[in-house]
Amino acid sequence: MKTENRIVMTLDAGGTNLVFSAIRNNEEIVTPVHLRSEVNDLDACLRVLLQGFSQVKEALTEEPVAISFAFPGPADYEAGIIGDLPNFPSFRGGVALGPFLQEHFGIPVFINNDGSLFAYGEALTGVLPDVNRQLKEAGSCKQYHNLLGITLGTGFGAGVVINNELLIGDNGTGGDVWCFRNKKYPDYIVEESVSIRAVKRVYQEHSGDTNDLTPKDIFDIAEGNRPGNRQAAITAFEELGEMAGEAIASAVTLIDGLVVIGGGLSGASKYILPALMRELSGTTGMMNGNRFARLQMKPFNLENPDELREFLKGQVTQVQVPGTNRRVDYDPYKRIGVAISKQGASRSIALGAYQYALAKLDKE
Repeated sequence: MKTENRIVMTLDAGGTNLVFSAIRNNEEIVTPVHLRSEVNDLDACLRVLLQGFSQVKEALTEEPVAISFAFPGPADYEAGIIGDLPNFPSFRGGVALGPFLQEHFGIPVFINNDGSLFAYGEALTGVLPDVNRQLKEAGSCKQYHNLLGITLGTGFGAGVVINNELLIGDNGTGGDVWCFRNKKYPDYIVEESVSIRAVKRVYQEHSGDTNDLTPKDIFDIAEGNRPGNRQAAITAFEELGEMAGEAIASAVTLIDGLVVIGGGLSGASKYILPALMRELSGTTGMMNGNRFARLQMKPFNLENPDELREFLKGQVTQVQVPGTNRRVDYDPYKRIGVAISKQGASRSIALGAYQYALAKLDKE
């Protein structure tokens, strides 16, 4: 990626803390400003936002060209209006946050959800370019242009990038998978089985342990580093992988691209990925008895060295152009890869926000 000297101010917005920063050429260039979130008082919340961005701007030696960050929804992200946030009660009724910040700082403001910006960061600076680089180095003619980004944490986040374009959707809900139907509990959304609360619930169901354990506690039990029901802990992560795999299989059928997973729960990928891959590699069929692979493309776990090698190798051959002596490369092997984020969700979200702002400015 070419050197980019424009500066964009960013924000990592949480229900407890707000972290303000600035990025140039994909690198953070100031010491982040940490301020406490004011979720119950709108005026206080807006003052904190102005204070944080003002402190970052004062630390810069050049003028920023935009503000870009992730903020929880529901929202009309294109208009910069935040809706009724469950964890920001003061935002009920809708707040024109983007126009408010733009009015104060005099520069464009871009807001998105964290799943979308995670996917965008991975598509432009993370897994997607890295996999394409590895394919070229392996002598493959195959290159990928589409990506489904998944975050596993408090909820089941997602974003979709098609040919370097972030899918927003006409209602700002493009790429949402959290509301897909739950495989195990069809009357509920899949997020009930793909989230921190799901890991805690399933562990309690299988172990009988009613202590309020964190996913890290349950992971430590699975690893044998903490007392507890080890099989129940493993099952909690495996069930999450199975339910996530069901949703991802439906989503990737439409997207037909790479899948990258991040978020806090991805640290338990050694237990999650095998179950997830089994779902992607499952079969379906027809009423006449025919059975075939659920996906039209073969899924590979890119964290497995053997599978990565087969994925990169493909089935490259050459075919002749009719009526000429020219031959062209051809790889008929339909395949996708599933990888864990190497740069982490927080960095991918920040870089996604940065790159999204620059892409929008370049279009205007």
